[in-house]
Amino acid sequence: MIGIVVVSHSRALAEAAVGLASEMVAEDKRPVIAVAAGLDATTFGTDAMAVSEALTAADSPDGVLVLLDLGSAVLSAEMALEFVDPSVGDHVRLSSAPLVEGLVAAVVTASTGASLDAVVAEAERGLVGKQDHLGDTPAAEAAAVVEADQSVEVVLGNEHGLHARPAARLVGLVNGFDATVTLTDLDTARGPVDAGSLSMVATLNAQQGHRVRVSASGQQASEALAAIEKLAAENFGDAPATGAAPSGSTAGGPSSVSDSPSGTADRSTAGGSGLDVAIGPAVVLGSEVDLSDYVAEDNELERLNQAVETAAEQLRELRDTTPEHGDIFVAHLALLGDRKILEAVEHAISGGSPAPAAWRDVYDELATTFEGLDDAYQRERAQDVRAVRDRVLRILVGATEETPTDGILVVPELDAATAATLDATRIAGIAVRAAGTTGHGVIVARSRGIPLITGIGEVDVQPGATIAFDARTGSFEVEPDEDQVHATIRERQSEREQAVTEANEPAITRDGKTIDVLVNVGVVQDAVDARGADGSGLVRTEVLFGDRRTAPTVDEQVETFRAIAQALKNRPITIRTWDIGGDKPLPFLPQAKEANPFLGERGLRVFRRRPELLRDQLEAIRRVATETPVHVMFPMVTTADEVAWALDELGPRHGLEVGIMVEVPAAALRVATLAKDLDFVSIGTNDLTQYTTAADRTNTAVASLADGLDPAVLQLIDHVVRNAGVRVAVCGDLASNPQAAVLLAALGVTELSAVGPQVPLVKARLRQADLSQVDTAAVLNARDADQVRGLL
Repeated sequence: MIGIVVVSHSRALAEAAVGLASEMVAEDKRPVIAVAAGLDATTFGTDAMAVSEALTAADSPDGVLVLLDLGSAVLSAEMALEFVDPSVGDHVRLSSAPLVEGLVAAVVTASTGASLDAVVAEAERGLVGKQDHLGDTPAAEAAAVVEADQSVEVVLGNEHGLHARPAARLVGLVNGFDATVTLTDLDTARGPVDAGSLSMVATLNAQQGHRVRVSASGQQASEALAAIEKLAAENFGDAPATGAAPSGSTAGGPSSVSDSPSGTADRSTAGGSGLDVAIGPAVVLGSEVDLSDYVAEDNELERLNQAVETAAEQLRELRDTTPEHGDIFVAHLALLGDRKILEAVEHAISGGSPAPAAWRDVYDELATTFEGLDDAYQRERAQDVRAVRDRVLRILVGATEETPTDGILVVPELDAATAATLDATRIAGIAVRAAGTTGHGVIVARSRGIPLITGIGEVDVQPGATIAFDARTGSFEVEPDEDQVHATIRERQSEREQAVTEANEPAITRDGKTIDVLVNVGVVQDAVDARGADGSGLVRTEVLFGDRRTAPTVDEQVETFRAIAQALKNRPITIRTWDIGGDKPLPFLPQAKEANPFLGERGLRVFRRRPELLRDQLEAIRRVATETPVHVMFPMVTTADEVAWALDELGPRHGLEVGIMVEVPAAALRVATLAKDLDFVSIGTNDLTQYTTAADRTNTAVASLADGLDPAVLQLIDHVVRNAGVRVAVCGDLASNPQAAVLLAALGVTELSAVGPQVPLVKARLRQADLSQVDTAAVLNARDADQVRGLL
């Protein structure tokens, strides 16, 4: 077996790379790997004498492969060859292969007893898989293979498909047989590729759920196929995919009021969707790291490298100490170590820029790129870019990261690390100037039970000033009436406790109207955690399966729908078919870039040219409907022709109730025509509002115009109720607002689907209401949304 030498300027880097590569093969099959890295444990540099010692330690009659990081490492290695015995130097090969990817490929290939030439070839192809996936270069050609004698088909159960570790296990297994084995991805028609080559397996990019044909020829073809089938059945050594919901989803029950130790701040809770009321002194943090006192020196690149490594240590600690949010800090680590970004920073420093300025400018440009993306969730990733930017800048200038306590934190935007490390017993709440609810800092703060409001804008707040906010109403006040705010906090606490106690009671208004209050479901856990829900009025299938790279099978969808129904004790569930486009992409159904995606191919429109995915979903819905009450509804419907097409695709109903989403003004105005052959309609107030007001709900510049209580929106809802001729539901944000829920019921809506934590509150408010006393005429004729709120 060949030996391997790793030459690097950083000992920590080299040891980490060796540790990663060593995990790919069993200990008893690893080649000897010697490290010559750093001038000592912490000082960057390379030493020819250390390299020569490593060459001697790794020497093997089969040869020695040397992998290197930067330019001077090559010079040190070449000089080292002058120091070693010629009998060693004669079979040493210096390779230009990428250090990390090349080392992984080399270790896996060497473990099979491959020749030095074969190992070198695999190491130098180490980048092929990543380049092909990212489109940097044309896909590498598969090695020529002979015609297979026999084949089997396996389905990948791994959550991330044939990624590094399972691919390495497969390659090691294949190379233990006297057989030529190839892989073909039947779902993408890619292949065949040589299954004995790690880079070729990576190039295949086979994902979870893909069907892979394994073909083999040679004396041990049958044995190889049997072994691969067994390995595939064991998920290639990975834990089996569980079908769990995407990380970052939260749901929960009630939380208690908590006072800060100093007695200067109070907060109230609204359950798992986040806390809503807080009062206390303002703790104001600025947005910019002050670079004015930084003095550039001759070793700017080295100073930057040390700052980056310190930042990486901090992020690794956050990743390990907050496992519930570990994925966020893994993403920050990836941003910190992005090769292309680092190259741009190094280039700027080489051109004379001080390290902080170079780092800031490159990361600012990246943040701007994110902010220009179509997808709202991706736009908010610019906050992560700036968080990584500022972490390194603080280290470079020696600034201490502030740890605010005893008050309400006021920040331009909320960093996930700040949210994760706040003392939740001493921070009364957080007020974020930027709008948006999917920033990682917002997600972390809400999951920790910290009261939070976003989108307060540029209101002037002086440090120490008393501030109060009510996220439920969107109010933010400086120097408020403290007695009134404290009374609101006590009232909210009592209200929630009472509502949760009575959650399972029906929502019957004082004038005898029964309103079904259901729960919106995006992950199975939403159904499990729901308190008092009369079923689900909206099962978001694009969210349920939105983390997958491949489309779910019919059986997988049946299993998930069944789990939701069981969690809700077989009460009715309304399954919305795939609703994609605009701000909701599906990884397994790529769409062409559109100039106006909210006005493009969304919802049902997409599937008129791709009906096979819809047909699979409808089959799953029909199956579940034989076991439990199920309704199906189609999203983004505009014309009667679309309704007719959807009903034709559905086929015989066999008792299955069918409806559509009313999300565009055209559908609302012609609802009598659209609903003629339906059982119900459900109004999606989020989209209906943005299309009525011509305001993109994800654009902070106009988001305030997209107000669901705008009288124009309410007039459309009223028109739908009066003209639909079928049951009318609401499943948008308005249904989660207890006050708006009463108004909707007074307008004639009989079914409301809310976010889980709001279900008890909506039911409680409805029980207190006499719908006959609601002046709907005044509301419909109000001047604007603010006047509607006053009337409510």
